[in-house]
Amino acid sequence: MKRAHAQLLALRSAALGRGSCLEHEIKGMLRELGLSVPRGRFLPRGQPLPETTGLDFPLVAKVAVPGLAGKSDVGGVRTDLRNHRDLARATGELSAIPGAVGVLVEEMVPAGVEVIVGGSRDPQFGPIVMFGLGGVLVELYRDVAFGLAPLTEEEALRLARQPKGARLLTGFRGRQPIDLPALTRVMVTVSELMATGLVEEIDLNPVTLSPAGAMVLDAKLRFRDMPVEAAHNPIKEERNMATWKCTTCGFTKEGRCKPQKCPQCQSKGNFEKAE
Repeated sequence: MKRAHAQLLALRSAALGRGSCLEHEIKGMLRELGLSVPRGRFLPRGQPLPETTGLDFPLVAKVAVPGLAGKSDVGGVRTDLRNHRDLARATGELSAIPGAVGVLVEEMVPAGVEVIVGGSRDPQFGPIVMFGLGGVLVELYRDVAFGLAPLTEEEALRLARQPKGARLLTGFRGRQPIDLPALTRVMVTVSELMATGLVEEIDLNPVTLSPAGAMVLDAKLRFRDMPVEAAHNPIKEERNMATWKCTTCGFTKEGRCKPQKCPQCQSKGNFEKAE
């Protein structure tokens, strides 16, 4: 827990100037905490593309925009880059996206079972951890489970077995079972980050699982004392307490502010006041 706290303080210090964390910074922290992330390199906007990145093709390139909720929403991802010419074209296009401060280039990772591991603060229960099957399709599947942070390894394992699709983790229709200890390490680490009290929300999605381990492909994190960027995360302030209802799944939540994300189905911005 102390190690997670120290890493978060260092990350927050680096992000204070712009008000939010960049993906490569979050992944650097996760790597220091013992989690696996793809080999990558951050290319700041305005600097010439180096002759070599030190990475092996094929590559994926992702735009870095402070406060951006979803890269795909702005066409901010290029995959299967096979050579330097592909990379140059991709970085040029991504750097032209409004607000871009650079491009994160990473080695592509073999396909596996995709999951989401996240954390948020619940007004009633405090820091919670969420685990779901489906990765980027979690909003479609809505196959998720929740636990209180921090988690022990045994508690993380029980949480991982709760979703209906958990059979995919232990081998299904001839597939090899994934590395469960690696998955529980990711879940325990997220729970420890949430339990520090410094984090408002963390989202590792997708995390790809295989018999060889767990790899965090995308990561977002917001500190409790950092403002939400209004352009990407609108919050409607209300003077009095209200009951908010998710129009996607029907989940209800009490609060003065309109929730950003539903903790049950993970849909964003789909809350309205309940009658």
